[in-house]
Amino acid sequence: MFDKLVVETFFKNQRQLFPEDVVDSIDEAADFLEDMCAVVCTSEKEVLDYLEDGMDTTGMTKAELLSCEEVFKIPDGRFLIVEG
Repeated sequence: MFDKLVVETFFKNQRQLFPEDVVDSIDEAADFLEDMCAVVCTSEKEVLDYLEDGMDTTGMTKAELLSCEEVFKIPDGRFLIVEG
C-alpha cells in the first residue's frame, strides 16, 4: 500500500513515464502502483542500488540515474520507482 503523497505524486506526474495518462483518478493511481509492483526508496543510495540491480547502468552518472523517467521524486525526499 502506498501513502497519499506517493500516489498523488505519481498521479500528477504520470506523463513523466508514459506518453499519455494511464490513470484518471487517485484511486486508479493507487491500484496501478500496486499492480506495477512500484517501489518506494528512502534515499538516493537505495535508488541507485535498486536501479543497478535491475538494469544496465554502465556509464551512467548518479545524476542521470536519479533523473531516469522511472524515478519520481516525492516532495518529502523519498523516491518512487515505476517500471513502465
